[in-house]
Amino acid sequence: LGALAGTIAALVLAACGGGGDSDGAGEIPGDADPEAARVIEEWSSALREGDVGGAADYFEVPSVAQNGTPPLQLSSREQVIAFNEALPCGAKLTEAKAAGRFTIATFELTERPGEGECGSGTGNTATTAFVIEDGLITEWVRVVDSDEAAPSPDDPIV
Repeated sequence: LGALAGTIAALVLAACGGGGDSDGAGEIPGDADPEAARVIEEWSSALREGDVGGAADYFEVPSVAQNGTPPLQLSSREQVIAFNEALPCGAKLTEAKAAGRFTIATFELTERPGEGECGSGTGNTATTAFVIEDGLITEWVRVVDSDEAAPSPDDPIV
């Protein structure tokens, strides 16, 4: 777990430097693989619109998710839906950068219809590291900014 966090932190730092601003999918700045950026953008759009089942469709089963918790093995569609449902905010993808096998995505947090209630998190940014394989999310890991305290599972984060 510590090694995974350290690897992701190093990848985030590497992804933050240099690189183009318009090589990502569509209008998304960053140098991410266009297909990975598309998957992330479509996932975040579905979640932002309150379509939790649609957002879950972008996850491979099984997959791994980590949002201020130890890694969670999502081994059924129901678990993937529950994970997405538990995210209190919607999100608008603002940047996607390549970092080894990860795509580091930055989001602006939004309210969303349904169970989520973003509250004071609305308008803040959040960063997540994704592994996309064959058009599906296989790993979803919240990235903590080095100036930020470690998140609790109750933080309003995508």
